[in-house]
Order: sequence, then structure tokens, then C-alpha cells
Amino acid sequence: MAEHFLTRRDFFSQFAPAPGAVRVERVFPDRAGQSVQKFHEGEITLSGGLTPYTGPWGYEQAAHLLRRVTFGVNKLQLDQMLALGSAESAVDFVLTAPASTPDPPVNNYNNTDFTDPDVPLGATWVTAPHNLDAEGLRIESWRGWWLDRMINSEANIQEKMTLFWHNHFATRTDAAFWGRASYLYNKTLREHALGNFKEFVKAITLDPCMLVFLNGYLNNALAPDENYARELQELFTVGKESANSYTEDDVVAAARVLTGWRINILNATSYFDPGAHDTGAKVFSSFYNNTIIQGTANGDQELDALLNMIFQKEEVSKFICRKIYRFFLYYKIDAAVETDVIEPLAQIFRDNNYEIRPVMAALLQSEHFFDAYNKGCYIKTPLDLLVGVMRNFNLDIPGSTPYDEFLMRLYINYACNDLQMLPGDPPNVAGWQAFRQSPVYYRIWINGATMRTRNVITDVLSFYYISTDNDQLAIDHIAFAQQFDHPEDPNLLIDDALRILLPMEISPAKKQLLKSILLSGQANDFYWTAAWYAYLANPADQMVYQAVRFRLASMHKYIMNLAEYQLG
Repeated sequence: MAEHFLTRRDFFSQFAPAPGAVRVERVFPDRAGQSVQKFHEGEITLSGGLTPYTGPWGYEQAAHLLRRVTFGVNKLQLDQMLALGSAESAVDFVLTAPASTPDPPVNNYNNTDFTDPDVPLGATWVTAPHNLDAEGLRIESWRGWWLDRMINSEANIQEKMTLFWHNHFATRTDAAFWGRASYLYNKTLREHALGNFKEFVKAITLDPCMLVFLNGYLNNALAPDENYARELQELFTVGKESANSYTEDDVVAAARVLTGWRINILNATSYFDPGAHDTGAKVFSSFYNNTIIQGTANGDQELDALLNMIFQKEEVSKFICRKIYRFFLYYKIDAAVETDVIEPLAQIFRDNNYEIRPVMAALLQSEHFFDAYNKGCYIKTPLDLLVGVMRNFNLDIPGSTPYDEFLMRLYINYACNDLQMLPGDPPNVAGWQAFRQSPVYYRIWINGATMRTRNVITDVLSFYYISTDNDQLAIDHIAFAQQFDHPEDPNLLIDDALRILLPMEISPAKKQLLKSILLSGQANDFYWTAAWYAYLANPADQMVYQAVRFRLASMHKYIMNLAEYQLG
């Protein structure tokens, strides 16, 4: 089906600004050529390929990197990126995941209606026995724990990469209704996120959550279950994008290889049962060079043989690189992107024995990544929006009591659910549609209901609050302004705020409107400056406090209602 949408990226790549517009000079040739763009921060040479970016390193470039590898920009991390001095140093920094494993989630869900009989308040439940009455609360405890990690993550890619792999190796909490399994699955994603992809696939194949979700634990010699064998090839490794691909007989043969893997329900680990394994020879099609995997009583050995066979196919590297590109950069892969970006990335993947980090380094350091038309070109996911608001405005989830913290995390997660992206529960094994559904892709996130909900959430955080019995969550607009060097100057304050909140420049008319909000419609900058200094002189005076807060809240609300705020 032909694509009939005119995207911002398409528009940006074809047209120069009209005479009299903000001064930006551009030349836009084909993707395989080069172009020069002049911003207020300097001159940038752009290229369509993986040539390392060596242009200026300023707010625009640093913020773009943070928007793509985390869930939003905050000033502290933006300054941290700027201090690194170059794209190469910054990319190396964001690809350095924390060495320590995060503390596991704890019981913060005990309340007047339920007390976990196996886990004291404040103790971790991830080693507790399965308890059907407690599992729903444990799952929400885990989901809130992951949300908190997204909000408070350092300036590195770990949580965003974990989400990418969650979308790729998708499972659902309602299929494996077991908090411990959900946590261990997430732990597997996090630990392998930048490691070796082949080892990663093996770990996921034997992960208890995946074994339940795709019926792997039921797969046996008498009745081979093809579910995981099919998705292993179609969704996880080879894909179905090439004209020449695996066959249905290959699915059957792979299912026979995978027979016999079971789950220990006492400790949420997997093990091999030789008595349930098909020990016959497994014959594959010409797509796999007519490979024969000899039957044995060693399930681990046969699994390794299956993965060795699959990873001989170049399609694996190309398929994964396309998915990485669509998640971290843009959904549209035309012939030039395929030639100049995907194929070289796939070669890097293969040359590095399927190590993930070199692929991410090459993509994130490339001139292609920093191309102007790759900035602000896709619609934010619900997590980028909601977690991004928290990160933009330096908000933490309050928790006067453990249960207040549990409820506040729950409210935010289910706001994500209203926006069609609940972490832990993609719609099916193929993940969220926005990363794969042609031709609409990211536009799936926006419809009449979700757009209204997006604005309602940011409006509530701007002027009201989300509350539990003991806590309120709201934007502290004055604290946000105070972090900048000159909040008393409306022009500099607007520029500083926009660097954090928007992925692109806005028109002079929109900037003037923002300024008029700070000036309460007056013509002289002094109207804001005087109000700010009056607040600093007497912050306890409710009249001057509310005058400053209301103007800032109105301005921030207006910015977050702009179409540009929905872009990343």
C-alpha cells in the first residue's frame, strides 16, 4: 500500500524556508548526497550515511541524543552531555550502562484490604513463592518499579534499550500471571540489552516468562507446539521481509528441536526434560542449506545448533538493524536508507559476532542520526510523553508511605494504558503496532481520544495535581525556571525552556505569544522581570508567588499543548 501522508521529515527534506522566515539556510539533495545547514549555533554538514558526525556540539545535538536514548531531556543531563564536548564522547557515555544491578522491587502494596502473607512490607517479593492472591499486586509493583527507573534513569540508554527489546521479544503479564517471572524477564532484557544478540536469543528462548507466553513449556515429542518456533524466526531473528525465506517445514523442524524445555515453578527457572524431547533428526529447507540437526538427548546442544544455523543467515542482521532504526530514529526506510545505513549497520553487526553495542554506537554517532530531518520527526510514544514530562520538569514520584508510592506509580502507568502503551503488556507477540504497522506507524499513537488525554494529563500536571491520600504530584514551575541562569529575563527564560521541552525551533510569532503570557499582555519586558524579583524578595507572599506561578504555568501549558511537544 502506498504511503499518502506528508510527514514533517518529508517536508523538511524537500523545501527551504520562505523569504523572511527565521534565518535557516539549507540545501537538500538526494539522501545519498550531502547538504549544508546553518543554524544559529553554527554550520553543520549533513550526510545520508554512517560517516561519524564531527559538526558542532551544542544544545540541539545533545538534546536530540537524550530524547532518543532516554525518555526525555532535563537540564542536569543536558549540561552533562554538553560538557562532554563531542558527539563521540557523548555517545560513548550514553552507551555505558551502569555496572551494578538495580535493587529489585519490594512489597509496597500491603494495605488495609490485603497483606501479603509471604513478604513483609519493604522486603522484596521476587524470591517469594507464587501466590495467586498476591500476583496481581506484585505485577503492578514491578511495573511501577520499572516506571520509576525510566523516570530516574541516568543519562544512558539502558532503560530505553530495555523497552526496545521488550517490544521485540514481547510478552504479556496476563499470560504469565506471575510477578517473579515478569521481573526476571525484564532483568534478562536489561542484562543483555547491549550484549551479544545470539546469546540474548538463547536466554529469551529459555526464559520462564517466554516459555509460558508462547507455550514453550508445553512443547513435547508427542505433540510439538510450533508457537515459539514460528516467532523465533518470523519476529525475533530472520523476519519475513525477504522474498526468499524459511518454510513451514522449517517451523515444524525448529519446534521439534525445542521440545522438552520446562519450568521449575518453585524458583522460576527453566530446565530440560529429556523424556519430553524429540530425539529424531531435524531436516531443514534449502533456505537453511538443507541443514540436518541430529537428534540427541541434549536439549542445550540442539538449541545451540538451531541458533548457529539461523545466525548464518544475513537476514538476521538486516532485520534487527531495521527494527533498531525504526525504534530509535524513524519508521520510513527508503532505498537510500537501506543502502547507506541498514546494510552497513548489518555488516557491523555480523563483523562483531552479533554484538549489539557496536551497532548502536555506529548509528548514534553517525551524521545520519544528527541530520536535521531526523530531529523531531516522529510522534512521541505514551511513555516518552508521560515519563518525559516527569524528566523535563525534574519530578519524582512522591511516596509518603509505601502504598502512596505504589498508587501514584499505578496511576501514571494506567494513564499510559489509556494512551495505548502499558509497559509489560504490548498488544500481542509482535509488540506495539506503532513500530511496525505500515503505513501509519507512529501516527497510531494519535487519535481523537488519545490526543485529548495527552493534553488533559499535561494540563492537570500544570495547573492541578494527581493525588493519593497523602501525596500530590504536580509541576513546580518556579523550580523549573530557577534552574536557568537568567529566569528574570523573559527572552532567555523562553529560550532555555524551549531547549528542554521542544525538539525544534518554533516561529517568532509563537515565541512572542509565550512572551506575552509572561508579560501578562504588556509590552515591556520589565513586567516579568519586576514580578520575578518581587517573588525572590518575598517568596512567602502568596500574591506575588501566585502571579509568577500562574504566568509560568500558563506558558508551560501552552508549550505542552503545541503540536511540537508531541514530537521527539
